[in-house]
Amino acid sequence: MEIGKKLKDARMKSGFTQETVAEKINVSRQTISNWENEKSYPDIISVIALSDLYSISLDDLLKGDREMMEHLEECTNVVKSTQKLIGAIILNAVTVILLIALSMLLPDKSYYLLVVFCLAIMSSSVLLYQIIKRI
Repeated sequence: MEIGKKLKDARMKSGFTQETVAEKINVSRQTISNWENEKSYPDIISVIALSDLYSISLDDLLKGDREMMEHLEECTNVVKSTQKLIGAIILNAVTVILLIALSMLLPDKSYYLLVVFCLAIMSSSVLLYQIIKRI
């Protein structure tokens, strides 16, 4: 059974409305609805809070939902996240160095510079995404 159905069933058995649950764990009612309809997944802190609120074990709540386990692994895997961030930093640094080198070596070839400048913008976007994702 998926976590959304488990969350909805546990909420109904506990006699709570989505609004009540949202207030108790400090999220919006829409967030609760999205979790129950599996449009998004709760983070590990919210899963623990829901487990406590509904008096259901984490084991019962999480077992059997492969997508939720993958979501939690992705959210909590610090090593993988750090590797992605380092990769984005290196990509960005190489692109900027390439832009500087080409501007010095090819001052009259502006189309090369334009291509490398676009690559620099894209690599900066990747870096910014990785930084924001970590926050």
